[in-house]
Amino acid sequence: MWAFCTLCMMDGRMECHCLAAHELPHTTELYSAFLQDFSRVKKFYAHAPDWQGARQAAAEVRLAAEVRKGVCEVLREQNAARGAGPDVTRNIDLLAAGAVAVVTGQQVGLFGGPAYSFYKALTAVALADKLSQGGVAAVPVFWLASEDHDLAEVNHCYWHAGGTLERLELQPEVNAEGRSVGRVPLGGGVTEVAARAADLLEGQSREWVAGALEKSYTARETFSTAFGRLVTRMLAGRGLILLDPLDARLHRLAAPVYAQALERRESLTEALLRRNQELEKAGFHAQVKVTVRSTLLFWEVEGKRVALRQSGGQLAAGGAKLSESELRDALGAAPEGFSANALLRPVVQDALLPTAACVAGPAEIAYLAQSQVIYEALLGRMPAVLPRAGFTLVDAHASKLLMRYGLSVQDVMGSRQAVRRRMEQASLPKGLAQQFAKGEKELAAMLRRFRAPLRKLDHTLEGALDTAERKMMYQLLKLRSKAGRAENQRGGVLDRHERALLDTLYPHHAPQERTHSLLPWLARYGPALLEDLASRAARGGAQHQVLFL
Repeated sequence: MWAFCTLCMMDGRMECHCLAAHELPHTTELYSAFLQDFSRVKKFYAHAPDWQGARQAAAEVRLAAEVRKGVCEVLREQNAARGAGPDVTRNIDLLAAGAVAVVTGQQVGLFGGPAYSFYKALTAVALADKLSQGGVAAVPVFWLASEDHDLAEVNHCYWHAGGTLERLELQPEVNAEGRSVGRVPLGGGVTEVAARAADLLEGQSREWVAGALEKSYTARETFSTAFGRLVTRMLAGRGLILLDPLDARLHRLAAPVYAQALERRESLTEALLRRNQELEKAGFHAQVKVTVRSTLLFWEVEGKRVALRQSGGQLAAGGAKLSESELRDALGAAPEGFSANALLRPVVQDALLPTAACVAGPAEIAYLAQSQVIYEALLGRMPAVLPRAGFTLVDAHASKLLMRYGLSVQDVMGSRQAVRRRMEQASLPKGLAQQFAKGEKELAAMLRRFRAPLRKLDHTLEGALDTAERKMMYQLLKLRSKAGRAENQRGGVLDRHERALLDTLYPHHAPQERTHSLLPWLARYGPALLEDLASRAARGGAQHQVLFL
């Protein structure tokens, strides 16, 4: 059920409706339980998913002074190179002095990737502010997933502008297969793609967004450095610290974790297999597949990131087989050649940072239920896990179409066939629509007159009457839909309106925030939209917020 948001009408024009996040389509059983009934999943996490859980986790944070110092030195250098302002410098100083971190992160998608990348960042900023106001000094940190090697996940974005949804894609000039995306230069082709993105922008703040794109996405940048520059510009003044884990100094600081993951690989794999069984027994499924051959590590071989696997007492990396001692020597000589898989990555992150809370999406929350056994074995602590804020943005055109056809955003997220049927029924000429409405009332009235005499004659006939009424009404509605379809065939209006609603609100059968780039929306509605999203992000992720702009 929709609920009217207590933050509605903040600026006199914006309306917000809320939907319980667990009611969104395709929500997993684990994420639903995490939001609705945490007691069902409590044993898979270290703390409750709320502000108090974050406070408790903050009290457990232990980070060696040399690690904190080394990480902060890297952060100062990285963020200065991106052009970060004094707000970020102050927060790095706070981190160096003992503050805890509220950490989030995301793949470094083209032009900022999907909108929820920004929603994660804004949620982390809001939670860090709340902890600080409550007496726990905290700073927000965004972990750039620069080590990921799946280029197809980050080389494109979807631009919603001019009433259409366009895919923008960049193919690098170098062979990027298997390479960490943070090492892949964008190349000269990015200039043309960025220019196309800028040309599609419209609205009062077009120049603001176009300028950020032009300055951030240049041929000499990589996917991660360009992403970092863009986020730094768009979220300037919020104190968000960005961390790129590819830096060799960070790998040296994380080397003890990699060493433990290597030496204890068998016991860690066994613990993960047991955890997967526990999840399945509780009615959930494991997000990340684990087998007896799995390890938690990748190793860079000839510039490509290759998973290490157990193989008959040795370890295999692609076609090569190595002993544990050989890999231990390689780790000691060049720790930057090693990286973590999805289950170990958050543990490495929190070995480098004094993390009190992790802001995560549904998939991450699921795999953190697996990672908890690794946290326990290697780190002895785990942060509180909190869901990110979620939004669907509704522009004036989509709002008018919803009103015209009597639909809600939740309807559009549901059955496409049901949406089409509703649209067909609502698209009849006024006179014919009135006749159908009148016919429905007259049919219902006629059947009601039969009810009493039939009940008197034989009470079992009342059920037959109910069945007859359902069938008659169904046929009448079916006829109404066919009439609406015939009306549409004369102009194709329904096809265009249905496509506009889906492209705007539920593109590719997925929530808008997982597909749309946020930048075209910011171009249309300006910094005021960003401020409103920042204010609402403080509510977290239990409610999915639908904003009518």
